[in-house]
Amino acid sequence: MMLRHARPGHSGWVLVIVAPGQGAQTPGFLSPWLELETFADRLAWLSAVADMDLRHYGTEADAETIRDTAVAQPLLVASGLLAALELFPHPADAFGKVGAVAGHSVGELTAAAGARAITAEQAMVLVRERGKAMAEAAAATPTSMTAVLGGDREEVLARLAEHGLTAANDNGPGQIVAAGTVEQLAAFADDAPAKARLMPLSVAGAFHTEHMSLAVDRLAALARSVSTHDPRTPLISNRDGQVVHDGRDVVRRIVGQVASPVRWDLCLETMADLGVTGILEMPPAGTLTGIAKRALKGVETFALKTPDQLDDAREFCDKHGTASALDTAPTWRMLVSPAKGTFRLTADVPEGGTIAPDTSVGAVANLREETPVRAPYGGTVVEWLVHDGDLVSPGQPLVRLHPEGVA
Repeated sequence: MMLRHARPGHSGWVLVIVAPGQGAQTPGFLSPWLELETFADRLAWLSAVADMDLRHYGTEADAETIRDTAVAQPLLVASGLLAALELFPHPADAFGKVGAVAGHSVGELTAAAGARAITAEQAMVLVRERGKAMAEAAAATPTSMTAVLGGDREEVLARLAEHGLTAANDNGPGQIVAAGTVEQLAAFADDAPAKARLMPLSVAGAFHTEHMSLAVDRLAALARSVSTHDPRTPLISNRDGQVVHDGRDVVRRIVGQVASPVRWDLCLETMADLGVTGILEMPPAGTLTGIAKRALKGVETFALKTPDQLDDAREFCDKHGTASALDTAPTWRMLVSPAKGTFRLTADVPEGGTIAPDTSVGAVANLREETPVRAPYGGTVVEWLVHDGDLVSPGQPLVRLHPEGVA
């Protein structure tokens, strides 16, 4: 078999764009952005798609109103997407600078649309229905979430299990978010782990737990009709920190994430594996850059909050931005590594040979797990880019394929 040399390890600058999740919104945060005509016009369009007055919610509504899940989620996704279009007026510019994207919880929809896995309109319909379904699920049983700051990690996790709670968000060193019923959280508060500080969150339910299973069912039914594309930029998944390059898998993961924990800690590990040097957070910014400052020492951060920061934000992107490897060839021809590890080849197919759809071509093994790499579309092997046994990094191209049925 003719295998080409692996791509050299990451070096230089790597920019990651992140989008925050629910709880980041504050009253009036969109007011300065609406002074930009293009932003205001686009917000009117996304308001029509979402069937809600996002302008009102982003400028005039009070904190309690925008705390509503059905309001907060569309507001967050719209603000992140439209701010990205102001940051990169020509979206193609982003693909030459952004090394990876990630979104916390509902922010994954922002990231997926930004990476062109789905359209902005599809993201708004999905987030509208996601917000409604999660709000209804939350109303069925009084549930909530509490941030656990500090304390011994293993002791915190053990105490959560004792009280029947879920670690719904694992945000990195010293920050775990507990979720469950109001009664369970109250009992946990009376039995807090040593050296841990508890901070009840202003959310309407136990998101990313089994309490949201009904919302998953509804969203899954809708998602089956969503047309997807493979991301143009490496997209880091909340589920396990892996880089996902199959558009259909991106949507499946976003659906399942509603009722499963957000592993932002693993996303941060992947960013470190990518060699991240700069993290820019979309508005309403501050939460994720704050976590990054604690977890990724030495990485520069930029919290984009208002449009008067756009010029500085563009300079930040110019400084840290380098073209993603995915931009060098049509993404539908590329299989990439989901994680850092050692590539093990399982499909002994030479260049010019064919692979059936959903065939496993290999696996990436590391200390945590072994993840298969599948060819969702199958096709002809144009070029192998790695050897069996090569060390690979997240998002690194492994093989170019000419898909079946493509002229």
